[in-house]
This record gives sequence, C-alpha cells and structure tokens, in this order.
Amino acid sequence: MTLHPNEPLADLASDAKSQLKHFFGSEASFIAAAPGRVNLIGEHIDYCDGFVLPLAIERYIVIAAAPNGRDEVRLRSVGQPEAVIPLGEKVGLGEPKWGNYVRGVIAGFQARGHQIPGFDACFVSSVPSGGGLSSSAALECAVATLLEGLLDTTLDTKEKALLAQKAEHEFAGVPCGIMDQFASAFGKKDQLILIDCQSGEPELVPFINPDLEILVANTCVSHDLSDGGYAARRKDTEDGLAAIGKDSWRDATMADVEAAKEAMGDRVYRRSRHVVGEIERTITAAECFKNNDYADIGRLMKASHDSLRDDFNVSCPELDLMVSIAEEIGIGGGVLGSRMTGGGFGGSTVTLCRREEAREIATAMHERYLAKTNITPEIFATRPAQGAHLL
Repeated sequence: MTLHPNEPLADLASDAKSQLKHFFGSEASFIAAAPGRVNLIGEHIDYCDGFVLPLAIERYIVIAAAPNGRDEVRLRSVGQPEAVIPLGEKVGLGEPKWGNYVRGVIAGFQARGHQIPGFDACFVSSVPSGGGLSSSAALECAVATLLEGLLDTTLDTKEKALLAQKAEHEFAGVPCGIMDQFASAFGKKDQLILIDCQSGEPELVPFINPDLEILVANTCVSHDLSDGGYAARRKDTEDGLAAIGKDSWRDATMADVEAAKEAMGDRVYRRSRHVVGEIERTITAAECFKNNDYADIGRLMKASHDSLRDDFNVSCPELDLMVSIAEEIGIGGGVLGSRMTGGGFGGSTVTLCRREEAREIATAMHERYLAKTNITPEIFATRPAQGAHLL
C-alpha cells in the first residue's frame, strides 16, 4: 500500500479502551487525544525568535484512563514495559525512560498545586515514531489533556503547551522550541498555525482550499551526527547573533549577516544566512495561504529545503532523494512544493499537492524511493486536524 490510510480517531479510542480493559480490568472514564505535527515551512528557527508554520496532522496519540484508587499511576503501551509512577512524593525521573514524558507532565501539574489522583492508562498511537512528526509532543499534550479531565480543570491552551514543552526539556532532555507542543495543542481543522516564536503567540492561517492536500513521506531512516546535531546548530545560531551584535534574530537582516561574514567564519555564516532567509520565507508563505495564492509556494519550499541542505546541513541523501522525486513530478503532475521537515538527519518530507492526484504522487514517490534505496517509506496524506482534546 503506497498511501497509508489514517486510522479514524474512534478506532484508536476503541483500541485504547480495549487495552485498558485487558491490562487493568477497567472501563475508561476519560479518553484524551493529541495529534502529531508536520511543519510546512520555518525550520530550525523556532529557537531563533523566528516564525514557523506547522499544522496538526490526522495522526494521534490516544489515552484511555480510569482512576485506580491507589497512590500511583500505572501506564501501559503495546511493545513497552509497564511504567509505574508513585504519587506520594514529588515526581522525578525514572525507568522505563518512555514514562518520563508522562512524569514531566504530572510534575508540571504538581508544580501548579494540583493533587494528582492515582489512575491507570493505556496509550495507542498512529503517529509514526522516529519520523520527525513530534510523537513526544503529542504524548505530552495528550497526558496534559487527560489530567485536565481527571482533575476537572482546564488550562489555558498556551499554558498547557508550555507545560508540555517544559516536560520535554526537563524530563526528556531535549531543548526543543515551542513549535511541536503549540501545534499539537492549538491545532484546528482546516487551519495552519503561524507561531511567532518571539512573542509566543499563535495565529491561525486558513487552509481552506478543498483541492489541496499534504503528503507526509517518512523516509524511515535516521542518521546520528557525531557533532551533536541539534545542540551544535543551536550554538552556531547563538554565535552568529553575537557576531551581528543584535538582541534578536528578528532584528537582523541579510545585510547584517554579510557584514559579519568574516568575523563569523564560514560555518556560522551559513547557519546565520539560513535563519534570516527562513524567517522571511515563512512570513511570505503565510501571506500566500491567507490570500489563497499558491503561485509562490513551490519556490519558497524549494529555497527552504536547499538552505537546510546546504547552509544548515541537516538534510541527508534520503531526504534529498524524496524531495527531488516530488520536484520531478512537478506542478504538471500535481506537486506544488516539497521540502524536508522536522529536525533533519532523516525523518520526513512534506509535499503540498493537488488532492485528486495525491494517490498517484504518493505511488510514484514510494516506488522511485524504494527502487533507489531499497527502503520502504511510509507515506500518508493529511489536512490540518483538531488539536488536543477529550473525546
């Protein structure tokens, strides 16, 4: 199957309820869902006060839960060891490691003065793990939404997203920006989310054209970088900003980057050139969608991918191949634009295409990629989906 269908939310909820009954003998009192995300444009600039333009995807993590009358939380997920979290003390890091995402969210609620009741929970997911589609943010936002139900409280959506981000920082050790959790929390049907990463404010951008769809192609590869990947690039952007002498990348221009080129050195110069260019590209792309004008989208997505490949050095041969296949299909075959998405070094590409040709495009991408790499990709179609909510 070259275009993987999205499992209906009701089916995921049914699976989660069945697992709760199987593992713990309980009927679900609460069911929470939160989506993964894909970023249409605006990569590696969420930690540079930039703009990003993600959307929540029609792939979810769903949690079914029931109070257990105990002073602990018991968690199960297929293929993972059971995680038990004692509640009689302040929650900290523990084993198994996958439970730390949940521990971090619980700790965030405890820090706000909430007394967490003991509960049992089972997780199911249709978000591909390791595809760069923010399965961890979906898990954090789903847990936060579940706790809202259990505690009969409602956090402000921004507060919930920031709580989830803090959990990722402190309990998973990933110094991520705000995009992943904001996209999972703020997602809306038929809306992209333009996030101002300086002010921390999201703006919904219409994606209303029914003739368009987004193909997400998971290359099913992940490359480890010896230089520390993400953290090294973040440090480069900090060094670039210091060389320019500005307080924020939002105040920097390409002329500032060129003027400081010699002081920066080649690598930091190229990182800096990406940041300034990508901020500008993202703002322009958001205006295109607001005006329902897609003539420039392909150029912007191509420039974004080229910059991520050549200046930020976070692409890889498999990502480049998937993008080049989409570009070869081109506008005549229904492709408006394509680029890598997420942190890079593997993961997924995102391709904006005409809906009626999506299956044909996915088939061509699947077959040509498989022929060249001998790796079977996972490709699915999505439109912007509803963010974290109780079912």
